[in-house]
Amino acid sequence: MKAKSSSIPLLSSILITFLPYLISSQTCQKTCGKIPIKYPFGTGPGCGDPRFQPYVSCNQQQLTFSTHTGCYIVTSIDYNNQIMYISDPTMSTCSCTQPSKGFSLNWDAPFSFHDDTVFALLDCSTTSSPIYKTSNGYNSTYPLCDSMSSFICSFLYSCEAISRLSLPISTCCVYTPVDLGPSFDIDLQKLQCTSYSALYGFNNQDTNPGDWKYGVALKYKFNFNNDYPELCASCEKSNGVCGYNYGPYKSFACNCPGGLNTTTDCFYGQSWSYSSRFLPWKIRTLSVFAFTSFIVLALM
Repeated sequence: MKAKSSSIPLLSSILITFLPYLISSQTCQKTCGKIPIKYPFGTGPGCGDPRFQPYVSCNQQQLTFSTHTGCYIVTSIDYNNQIMYISDPTMSTCSCTQPSKGFSLNWDAPFSFHDDTVFALLDCSTTSSPIYKTSNGYNSTYPLCDSMSSFICSFLYSCEAISRLSLPISTCCVYTPVDLGPSFDIDLQKLQCTSYSALYGFNNQDTNPGDWKYGVALKYKFNFNNDYPELCASCEKSNGVCGYNYGPYKSFACNCPGGLNTTTDCFYGQSWSYSSRFLPWKIRTLSVFAFTSFIVLALM
């Protein structure tokens, strides 16, 4: 009895040491609500690309995008063209006008504004706003806006929700992402504007702002060379989900059915027969069962 008692601490240490390597508590999902989830995105820690995980997450089957200015609903993802579309509940549209603080991207986030994204700054000061500049030698001011300002502003200001504010069209200024500089920051308080509207398409209805595609289109890249990782492609072919292991290096992991990770894919070598292939998560599950049984028998 004394020998068995002395073996308990040793066996406990072995159990605590090895079980975390045999069992993974995270099961990566392939959908979040109605939105398919593919690399580089994931549904939680350990899923997808670690560079994207802090910014895109799945909460109660709702895919959200986070920056230092707030959380935004992801409406869709175009995986073929690598574009993510989000909606800001605080921005103005043709049907609703409301005050807003603006919208910004974190400087280190792996996203940039897509070229189709257009920002219309609304109800801006024409006297002290930094988007307006005083002409040299003259008392007049002119806006530092894009040439499309008159086109977009005129139709936006024809919307009933905006027209009720009785704002002069000179208080509207259109910015495209390239004009925002490297900070990707729309600070409406600094720009002295009360609201903004963002759109990424006219839906073949150039003169009908009620049918425009409102929201922000964000471009993303897989990596510096924008190459789809080969390990990830192999993982997905084996019915796995691309992810990463916790640790300082966040090395690649293929999340297999049942929540267990491998360093390659979910296939286990060659077929043992012509009708089936063994999956490593099944082998690892059997290993956990055998290992646990050994511990239980040793403690009896």
